Amino acid sequence: MNYRVQPTAQVDETAEIGAGSSVWELAQIREKARLGEGCVIGRGAYVGTGVQMGDNCKLQNYSLVYEPAELGNGVFIGPAVVLTNDHNPRSVDPEFKQKRGGDWEAVGVKIADGASIGARSVCVAPLEIGRWAMVAAGAVVTKDVPDFGLVVGVPARQIGWVGKSGVRLVEREGEPGVWECPRTGELYRESDGTLTEA
Repeated sequence: MNYRVQPTAQVDETAEIGAGSSVWELAQIREKARLGEGCVIGRGAYVGTGVQMGDNCKLQNYSLVYEPAELGNGVFIGPAVVLTNDHNPRSVDPEFKQKRGGDWEAVGVKIADGASIGARSVCVAPLEIGRWAMVAAGAVVTKDVPDFGLVVGVPARQIGWVGKSGVRLVEREGEPGVWECPRTGELYRESDGTLTEA
């Protein structure tokens, strides 16, 4: 075994855990979930059946990632984040029979490479969060977030752009649509509501 699992964690025998990954106390990894290399699953975190995670992802303590979520490489999920999977949740059907797994269709949250989801935020499936996007702590995300988008609030709304370093970008003076990272100096270009590396 080339990964680490604490004795109080539960990892299903059909789950795949990549080399160098760590699963901490009281975490649960369900059937056929796949974690890439170098992932960190914090205390009490939950990874649902068949969830797919890339390399170097971090799920902080008590985050809940329900199937069929898909996380790219380098995704950060903050403490107590919830990725939902049912847009119309009910415990029972109209006849008051308890719903079972086959009684509803799971929908997922897809998070692209490098994106970060802040502490205690909720992502209401189905939706997609773009590359290097950032969701502020406590936000409730109900619609797609573009690459490099910075969203805040309830419901979440875009207030700007962030670069790969996670710092909010600043529009260059006299150059409309050209954005710069104050930390790295990297440049980005905005066109029709889309941001790309310059």
